[in-house]
Amino acid sequence: MRRLAVGSVWRFRLAFRHRNYNSGFGFVRRSKCLADNNHGCDYYRVAVNDVFSSFTVSRALSTDAAAAKVTIGDVNGAGPLVEYQRRIAARELLDGDACQLGTLRELQRLYDEIAEKADACQLDRYASPEKTTRNRWFWSRFIPQSSYAPVKGLYLYGGVGTGKTMLMDLFFDQLPSNWRKKRIHFHDFMLNVHSRLQKHKGVEDPLEVVGGEISDEAVLLCLDEFMVNDVADALILNRLFGHLFSNGVILVATSNRAPDNLYEGGLQRDLFLPFISTLKERCIAHEIGSAVDYRKMTSAQQGFYFIGKDSSSLLKQKFQELIGDHKAGPQEVEVVMGRTLQVPLSANGCAYFQFEELCERPLGAADYFGLFKSFHTLALEGVPIFGLHNRTSAYRFVTLVDVMYESRARLLCTAEGSPLDLFKRIVTISEAQHAAPRTSSRSRRSDDLDLCVDNELGFAKDRTISRLTEMNSKEYFEQHAAALAEKPQLQQVGNTDAL
Repeated sequence: MRRLAVGSVWRFRLAFRHRNYNSGFGFVRRSKCLADNNHGCDYYRVAVNDVFSSFTVSRALSTDAAAAKVTIGDVNGAGPLVEYQRRIAARELLDGDACQLGTLRELQRLYDEIAEKADACQLDRYASPEKTTRNRWFWSRFIPQSSYAPVKGLYLYGGVGTGKTMLMDLFFDQLPSNWRKKRIHFHDFMLNVHSRLQKHKGVEDPLEVVGGEISDEAVLLCLDEFMVNDVADALILNRLFGHLFSNGVILVATSNRAPDNLYEGGLQRDLFLPFISTLKERCIAHEIGSAVDYRKMTSAQQGFYFIGKDSSSLLKQKFQELIGDHKAGPQEVEVVMGRTLQVPLSANGCAYFQFEELCERPLGAADYFGLFKSFHTLALEGVPIFGLHNRTSAYRFVTLVDVMYESRARLLCTAEGSPLDLFKRIVTISEAQHAAPRTSSRSRRSDDLDLCVDNELGFAKDRTISRLTEMNSKEYFEQHAAALAEKPQLQQVGNTDAL
């Protein structure tokens, strides 16, 4: 009897899967009866902090991204463009970057469109129907379900320090608090995905369950620093985002790489190419073309970045000043999925490591995120010049800096050179091809044999150099102090004169 029932279920399922239902059927796709309104202005109602306010938004803002100046009169109501102009008026941001203004118009257009179609997107967490992920996964075994969002997302890409993260955060902060939304760094997002996959091990299609869980928690997903340099992540992304998009998720992402350049030169990249097609289909790609690196416009100083192999005693002195009267000693911290990390020396929220202990061992983003949940300051001794011989360590150092920057942690370090010098031997394939050709006076023997030609690392180095520069600035230290005030579990540093 049981076999008969199971057989009937599978025949039922296959019958549906072989039918060509189109988007007009309500039980297959969300109805697309909401046609786009192409009039100059749209009137709609949006919830902000549980207060409904009606306002008019000019659609002209999304048509000319090259206009030089935006005034408060361009937008009435709310959104990232209004907030951007307020911050400029308050002198919190610099004025006059046409590339950022063009990006703000794209974000404002997306904000308007999502607000107009919020009900169709099922963004309100309190109005959404109650349905557990497991139940949805169970019923999807019988009836194919697909419900793409009526709004396309946005994929912002451009050079380092052009303000991509700031602009995305500005957009995210303007969204109503009752919406199902999430903002997360891509490293952290993928760690979360792997953790969920481990949890659902043994399920027929764990990626479908994980996709259902994520889309239940967040319809609007904002991913910062989208990058793919791991073959396992590359193989997961296509199917994962296939489930996310079919569940109605709207993606807003920032990246240093254009969609077509993601995972360039990676192992089994042909299996990753369908994801790029899906990404371009479900998101509008917009380049921020600014040549300005705003991180390098901070008041950089060399208070915590010590150059030279003989500066370890100075680093230890600074570390002692920061921990004050606290006694430093070894400590074990939990990172992820039961794993632990040994900290050689720690006290008062500060950790001290040799470079090889953090970047020459098989550690990754999960370990670094776990570390900075327990510590707000890292003293790192002996950062080397990177090249072909220590390429793996360079990848780990890039990830370490990314996690520190995302965690707003503070870095003290000794290094063999400036941030620019650390990566002078790391080049992209294009940079290597444009190098000076070999001549009779310049033989192979005189070439730099430690030159590392690596596209992913070559693109990532600019971001790391930029972040190391900003992390050594007065402005960053002020942000670090403000972040500490919001983390009571991490003790304040005793000697503030060390800043």
